[in-house]
Amino acid sequence: MEMITDYVPGAYMTHDMLHMRGGHQTSWLIDGVAIPNTKIASNVGPQIDPKDIDSLETQRGSYAAEVGDRTYGVFNVLPRNGFERSREGELLLSAGNQYTGETQLSLGDHSAATAWYASLAGSRSNYGLATPVAQIYHDATNSESGFVSLIRNQTPKDQLRLNAQYRQDYFDVPYDPNQTDWEQATPPGGNPYYESYGLRDAQSERDSFVIANWVHTISPWALVSAAPFYHLNQANYDSLTATDMPVATTWHQTSNYAGAQADARVDAGPNSFSAGLYSFFQAEDDLFGVEINDKQLLEAGAQSQPNTPASANAGLVEFYVADHLRLGQYVTLLGSERFSVYRAGLNESAIYPRIGATIAIPRLHWVLRGFYGHFFQPAPLETVSSSVLNYAGSLGSGENTFTPLPSERDEEHQFGIQIPYKGWLLDVANVKSRVNNFLDHSNLGESNMYFPIAVDGALIRAWELTLRSPELAKLGRFHLTYSNQIAEQRGNIIGGFTCSIANDPACDLGPGYTPVDHDQRETLNTGFTAKLPQHTWFAANVYYGSGFSNGLAGSGQGPYQGPYLPVHTTFDVSAGRALGERWKLSASVLNATNHRVLLDNSITIGGFHSNDPRLISAELRYRFHF
Repeated sequence: MEMITDYVPGAYMTHDMLHMRGGHQTSWLIDGVAIPNTKIASNVGPQIDPKDIDSLETQRGSYAAEVGDRTYGVFNVLPRNGFERSREGELLLSAGNQYTGETQLSLGDHSAATAWYASLAGSRSNYGLATPVAQIYHDATNSESGFVSLIRNQTPKDQLRLNAQYRQDYFDVPYDPNQTDWEQATPPGGNPYYESYGLRDAQSERDSFVIANWVHTISPWALVSAAPFYHLNQANYDSLTATDMPVATTWHQTSNYAGAQADARVDAGPNSFSAGLYSFFQAEDDLFGVEINDKQLLEAGAQSQPNTPASANAGLVEFYVADHLRLGQYVTLLGSERFSVYRAGLNESAIYPRIGATIAIPRLHWVLRGFYGHFFQPAPLETVSSSVLNYAGSLGSGENTFTPLPSERDEEHQFGIQIPYKGWLLDVANVKSRVNNFLDHSNLGESNMYFPIAVDGALIRAWELTLRSPELAKLGRFHLTYSNQIAEQRGNIIGGFTCSIANDPACDLGPGYTPVDHDQRETLNTGFTAKLPQHTWFAANVYYGSGFSNGLAGSGQGPYQGPYLPVHTTFDVSAGRALGERWKLSASVLNATNHRVLLDNSITIGGFHSNDPRLISAELRYRFHF
């Protein structure tokens, strides 16, 4: 994820998940077509293999209505397509510490009307997920994937595209073997915060999609497109032994999505009109069971539950209209509206506006921008089997009663300025998002089931800065991103599993704002990429984080009692050289100083999370004709 976190302000990894602008939910698009997904915190594997990406466009707010609903971040992937190859293939081999190895074979070709690209990849490592302590135990991972891209210019006005992927990932869930460590020890009169010494768990994931896209050019000023799609997403969490302590969990989630996206665009004088449809049907099939092996939990009333399946369906239909109006050379206005109808656990609808403006200052070429908009983020589709309900009800207190999950509704304000100067580019933005029904996740008892929840509200405020240099002294380019962000939530848990006991502290969070578990006030990335003689390059990047919010602040448990966990800084370096036209050799070191800290103590997959250790790898690429 360094291609995102190094260059996008306010983007960082914590508890094995990408976060942007204070939230989890991001959209991935392939050639402008959104891959449907309503999940939160169910998968930890990547959506698409970075080696299959030709270019990546990132948006972080101020979206026109055609972009979609997930306000925190949008990534539009332009995959490799074969037009850059002429019966050429590439073999990639890499190896590193932690017994890491990876290989990929890719092939591509094109003619005047057709281009294709295909790849197969596999990898493995003894380090997969972030570990609860600095030492690494039971953390192996492996993955296999295949990707195909096909483009056909059927006529001068008709282009057909097909993108398809299949990938599967496996992760051992790491644990802390020391039963006396502070996070597992039982304090006087209390309970351990999170026990992992007795867990031997794993998560296996599958993700595949097929997207077909027809683009028809009506005239130089108008085009239409239609893109049917299918998406399979699966995440299976399993305890590898039935005697796991304190609880052995089975939680399987399978989501099937089928739908289509259609768009029309027309340029008419100073107006650029667009309109479209986005819709999908989702079928959810899940399985949940739990075996309680801890006598104290059994004595407290918790009950084991057999593996029980459950199913649910959902449907989303959305329309949008938008116009970009150019008022002369220097002013552009945006006006758009998105209409949403969602049928899932609740029947919901929204009609939300999005408006904005950009003003270019003559001679200086500065660009001012402002935006105001509303977003409707469909809630995750939940299945609640009898085993889930019975287990939750047996907990006695805490989040033990199911309440249908409402969709998140966001109100975003943003303004910014972009300043070019002699090849340098400075961008400064201020953003405020006010959220109702803030979607998050929480574990259900000791089950390691991370169930989606909705908190009454949230407020996210940030100043963001990006600086890019021109080529300096013909050597290379400098980059810097910085975010000063406050991400807070307020109110009680109102959806997912809520509390049956009035004023239960598990759900009664109070009316005031408190930091979310992934709140980090200061995030900085800066680096330099140098072009050296003899077809050689060198890159370095420094990451600084001021520390994530501390879930144990003031509890008396653990070494950190302040509101935030320790500051952390890492230094990454990489270098490479082209050896003729066919061979390329490179090496990288992530966290070169091996500086280790407790990154976060939220209860998600694997419990607590330390930052990554030093990771060293070398890569060899060989290009050939076939």
